[in-house]
Amino acid sequence: MHQYKGKLIIHTGSMFSGKTSSLEKDVKRFKIAGYKTLAFKPTLDTRYVTSDIISHDKTSIEATLVDNIDDVIKICEKYKPDVVAIDELQFLGGEIEKIVVCIKEMIEREVTVILAGLDMDFTGRPFEAIKELMPLADYLNKHHAVCVKCGTDAWVSHRKTKSTERVVIGATNEYEPLCRKCFLEEKKKEEAVINKNQVSFEDLE
Repeated sequence: MHQYKGKLIIHTGSMFSGKTSSLEKDVKRFKIAGYKTLAFKPTLDTRYVTSDIISHDKTSIEATLVDNIDDVIKICEKYKPDVVAIDELQFLGGEIEKIVVCIKEMIEREVTVILAGLDMDFTGRPFEAIKELMPLADYLNKHHAVCVKCGTDAWVSHRKTKSTERVVIGATNEYEPLCRKCFLEEKKKEEAVINKNQVSFEDLE
């Protein structure tokens, strides 16, 4: 696997699409090949009590909790890994530009970087870090969950709760994978409910 030195591997897509499982498989494969690996998980991801990276199908690998890209770099400088894996990249703290620059520097030093993260938020807006890094990837994997409404490939993670905050940690209770068509239909329904519940000053006269 020497040809994988200094490569950027990205797994992206909606929730429940297998991104984390694919990252875990990559890390385990590099370990078998004798590479020194380090895996990281942002502290913002509070879905599990352990620091391990755990996929929705309950497979896992050992990981280190970090707040931001500075923590990643500090630990990597100490342990000098051949392979660095970061799960849920959209939750990693730090300026987007710095995240991109640091990952590029690791790759240029022949460290292979494996990233997993959502490409879009619940509104369909791209997450900035993944958006900036996707063109730089040597291997870009767009994963798809199954749309819970019609069974086709899912396009986005639709939020089922009313929260409007961009980042809300959750799983099946808060989110569902939807294809583009079903997502747009759900948004129309939600907008219709909002418009119906709106009260104008004229209504109060």
